[in-house]
Amino acid sequence: MKGKKWTLFKLVSMLLVIVSMYSAFNVASVSEVRFWVCLGLTACTSIAYLALFIASQQNLHTFLTEMKSQINLTERDSLYKFPAPAAIIDKEGKIIWYNIAFNERIYEHDAFGMDIERLTGISIEKALEAHDGAVDYFSGDYRITAVVTDKENTDLTLICFEDVRDYLKLKKEVDEKRPVVMMIMVDNYDDLFSDIKESEKAHINIQIDKVMEGFSEDSGGLVRKISNDRFIAVVESRYLDKLCAGRFKMLDKAREITVGDRMTVTLSVGVGRDADSISESEQLAKQALDMALGRGGDQAAIKNPDGTFEFFGGVSKGVEKQTKVKTRIISTALFELVNQSEKVYIMGHRFGDLDSLGAGAGLCGAIAKTDKYVRFVVDKSKCLATPIIDRLTENLEEDIFISPDEAIAEFTEKSLLIIVDTQNKDILESKELYEKAKQIVVIDHHRKVVNYVDNAVIFHHEPYASSASEMVAELIQYLTGIDKLSSYYADAMLAGITLDTKNFIMRTGVRTFEAAAFLRKLGADTVAVKKLFSNTAEIYKRRSELIASSEIHKNCAVAITDKECADIRVIAAQAADEMLSIQGVDASFTVYMQGGAANYSARSYGAINVQIIMEKLGGGGHQTMAGAMIRDISPEEAMNKLLSAIDEYVESISAS
Repeated sequence: MKGKKWTLFKLVSMLLVIVSMYSAFNVASVSEVRFWVCLGLTACTSIAYLALFIASQQNLHTFLTEMKSQINLTERDSLYKFPAPAAIIDKEGKIIWYNIAFNERIYEHDAFGMDIERLTGISIEKALEAHDGAVDYFSGDYRITAVVTDKENTDLTLICFEDVRDYLKLKKEVDEKRPVVMMIMVDNYDDLFSDIKESEKAHINIQIDKVMEGFSEDSGGLVRKISNDRFIAVVESRYLDKLCAGRFKMLDKAREITVGDRMTVTLSVGVGRDADSISESEQLAKQALDMALGRGGDQAAIKNPDGTFEFFGGVSKGVEKQTKVKTRIISTALFELVNQSEKVYIMGHRFGDLDSLGAGAGLCGAIAKTDKYVRFVVDKSKCLATPIIDRLTENLEEDIFISPDEAIAEFTEKSLLIIVDTQNKDILESKELYEKAKQIVVIDHHRKVVNYVDNAVIFHHEPYASSASEMVAELIQYLTGIDKLSSYYADAMLAGITLDTKNFIMRTGVRTFEAAAFLRKLGADTVAVKKLFSNTAEIYKRRSELIASSEIHKNCAVAITDKECADIRVIAAQAADEMLSIQGVDASFTVYMQGGAANYSARSYGAINVQIIMEKLGGGGHQTMAGAMIRDISPEEAMNKLLSAIDEYVESISAS
């Protein structure tokens, strides 16, 4: 007994002795004999009580001591024979004790004095935090927990190993059986079946259905047709890995289906991976399908919950749409938005070329016909199409060009920003102007990139179009009074088309020539356009030197230069174009160094998808024309990265 109880016990005992003594003395007045008898009994009783109390205290102490010894022995024996592995380490990570399970499952030999990190691959610091996750060992999967009994003295630490193999196995099974939604679409279905017989349509539809049935059997999933050109599929996650390993062979099987003499069936596939629910997976699949279509179709795009994409396929060119219904609708919506805006600003990409300037200038001229304030935002010091700027400035009554800083200063909440010839946020002429804009329109023909402008009111994107200038020429056709547009604007747009089609050789379709005919009708001068492409003797000399230094690597012409000059961008692009004329060359790449960064220009005739190669280097573009830039890299490293990207692309094509 301790505290108040022990004090009370002593007081009661003393009170009993006092009462007994008092009683004995009271008896003395009656009889002396009785007094001595009572006094003797009281003394004997008190002595006996005191002796028994002392003896009981000694027995209790002995009992507690024996119990503590037995409990400590039981604890030690239980921990030693505990079925889960355990070990005690010192502050240096040395093992000073371990139990039987540790000896049987973790390390079968003598582990005394061994370092825990060398033995298990886990540091002391990691051991103290490992209870948050599982650590893989040679004898199984274990979750580690560190126990420190004395927080002030951390010299000794108990490490416990919890076997979680069953849990991880179950988790793996659940992850493998997680449903994945896939959206599948036949590219340009209406145009594909527009001029064929009904019997041929039925035959082709049956072949497409067979491809879907084969896919269902191979993947063990469910495929349902929701419209003539759309399918939805649900497969387990483990089969998705097989599809990726096979690079979505259903794309190749669909491409074997021919329509008429020239056209083939192509599919676009959107996949939503690792979603928490089927509805979320469906949303991811729709976004992935939009991305696949925006990159030209004939490919599969997988979107992960973190926003990243994976792409497979994309070996075919974008199929040109014959109908202009969408263009007419976009044109009407665009000019309605222009009329509702206070001011209009048009912006392209950094280091603007003839297509960016041509499309922007043509749109400026068309919007000016509506008596709306409109300006083209461009940094003239970094522009690669200064001939267009000089020609328009000299021949137009009003200067339509404005610097990014001036545009930012006068931009209002009711102003409209139109972005042409790009959709990539990272290469805009002025990212600050883009972030300030409330209403944005995008007009672009490049294949969709991951970091695209995703907050546009109107996103007019046609990856099959030859150029942004072609798209603008189609849009302005529906504007009343456009026949009075200055021919200088027509020259600018025709120059943009000429640049991106390589003099109407690459990426040209029926609508390309229709746009060119419309511009010619507006008074475009082909001779004046040709003069916009003229170069100085110095540019011609440097371009020839770059071409002469080229080497052939797996049917690709590659050239690099570290000589910096004001026109190096133009020189590299023109050199890449000319190297395509070398026999046996399917693609050409030029690399030039500028400000410590490696810049790539890539061209092809379509046999090699240079867009995919440039995406491996952080860039993008078209199947036949693309580019990239890597900062803080040496020329040797830049060339090695390019060659590795080419090798990886060739190996992936060979594997598929």
